Amino acid sequence: MVFTWRFPAALAFGLAPLTLAPGPATVAAWTLAISGLAVLDAALAAKPKQLRVERAPLAAIRLTESAAATVVVANPTGRAARLAVRDAWTASAGGQDETRRLSVPAGEARQTTGTLRPTRRGDFAADLVTIRSFGPLGLAGRQRSVEAPGRLRVLPEFRSRRHLASRLVRLREMDGRAAAQVRGQGTEFDSLRDYALGDDVRSIDWRASARAEHVMVRTWRPEQDRRVLIVLDTSRWAAGRVGDQTRLDAGIETALLIGALAGAAGDRVGLLAADRVVRARTAGDAGAATLARLADRLALVKPALVEANWPMIAARIRADVPGRALVVLITSTDPALVEVGLGTVLDTLLRHHVVMIAAVRDPGAPGAGAGAGPGTGTDSDAVFETAAAERRQLAVAAMQARLRAMGARVVTAFPDALAPAAADAYLALKSAGRL
Repeated sequence: MVFTWRFPAALAFGLAPLTLAPGPATVAAWTLAISGLAVLDAALAAKPKQLRVERAPLAAIRLTESAAATVVVANPTGRAARLAVRDAWTASAGGQDETRRLSVPAGEARQTTGTLRPTRRGDFAADLVTIRSFGPLGLAGRQRSVEAPGRLRVLPEFRSRRHLASRLVRLREMDGRAAAQVRGQGTEFDSLRDYALGDDVRSIDWRASARAEHVMVRTWRPEQDRRVLIVLDTSRWAAGRVGDQTRLDAGIETALLIGALAGAAGDRVGLLAADRVVRARTAGDAGAATLARLADRLALVKPALVEANWPMIAARIRADVPGRALVVLITSTDPALVEVGLGTVLDTLLRHHVVMIAAVRDPGAPGAGAGAGPGTGTDSDAVFETAAAERRQLAVAAMQARLRAMGARVVTAFPDALAPAAADAYLALKSAGRL
């Protein structure tokens, strides 16, 4: 049994005048009378265990969006239920942690809705729903917590969506130019048409001509059904923070933008997020469903504080794309990590695929536009730290030049600029006919 503020208020209302003419028996009688009314009031309250509590399904939302969490309470009893409902969620789900009043007539159902504002992506499970049922006097009531299973999936924010429209315009322009340039000869059969003066005689389809009793020629179009595999490194490299986000966050933005662009181009887009094990994977999708599928899989990806197992990742790439494809590796170009990781399998990947490496640059590193430099030179520690950072940047630049010399397309940019830079590199490869 639980008491409301009315119970002590009722006691104080009667005891205040009694203190002017104190009498132990009178005080005790008043206290017992109010307590008896409270017990009776709680007994007249609807029993929480007889109420049915359900949770309305929640659609997936993107980070920074809000969701309406609705709880439905049905009252099959013969008396009205005067309730206070508290819907609990994990802290990261951004629930308001408020108690809402609800009156449910006998034999009917009512709903109450709260707002969730998640602070991170992923899956969030609903906690218990606590119900307090009060009697007609409002002095006391009953309380019970019930399970009402529910889940909210928070997808990546996809801030890079603002860059998608301009890249789609460029993609359509490229497709239009390609169609005009290769009409008659291309890479993929399109249709048959009547022969016209000036057509290449090598395009004549003699079987079709025999059936039609006049000369027919084949027309071609550029091949659209290409394979693109996005490989996201989720090892300890991805857990490092760059500014106000992790490298993994920038990698997810890059994967979403390239996936949306390649899906719109008709390419089949696959995803492989892995470190020592595979964290997320999708088969080749194309069209409008590509972005939704990628966002759903990437919502649950988190960095692991382990080294990446690149031989395992390379084996998964071979299994997922046996033919030639564009493989986008979102990973580090740090020499120490490349030498013992990606560098051991890159030659094999380059023999079978077109490889693009997308890496995050640290805005705070020297040479990146935000370094402080050695200053006045009076602080020897600062001088040595700056020199060490400069040396590391030179080593990274040398490794990137080495990767380019091997045949990989290397794209590096600050976190917010990596996604559009990688999308531009994808369009450049497509325009050059390397896909």
